[in-house]
Amino acid sequence: MEQNTPIVGGSKNTAMAVIAYILFFIPLLTGDAKKDAFVKYHTKQGLVLFLLVVLLNIVDRIMPFYFWWTINWILSLGTLVLLIIGISNAVSGKQQPLPLVGKFSDFFKF
Repeated sequence: MEQNTPIVGGSKNTAMAVIAYILFFIPLLTGDAKKDAFVKYHTKQGLVLFLLVVLLNIVDRIMPFYFWWTINWILSLGTLVLLIIGISNAVSGKQQPLPLVGKFSDFFKF
């Protein structure tokens, strides 16, 4: 379901797709964005990033500080890079999955 080509025309809602990466649930609450396939795609990607951050925080609380600090810092930086890639894809009108974690968005149906 990978679409690397930008969507041409006025049907895409890029602002709502960008918001989906910052607060993934906002597009789900709006009327027009719920029906837009472009926004749904980026909302699912944003949800995957959110779940990744939650998982990192849970592991951060469980693991000892001296062992986990460096690894957590690197993974958090990687998550920030994925966020920037996702926002960049949304702004440019692409529906391209995020590296490493984008395939997990197919599990969500809404």
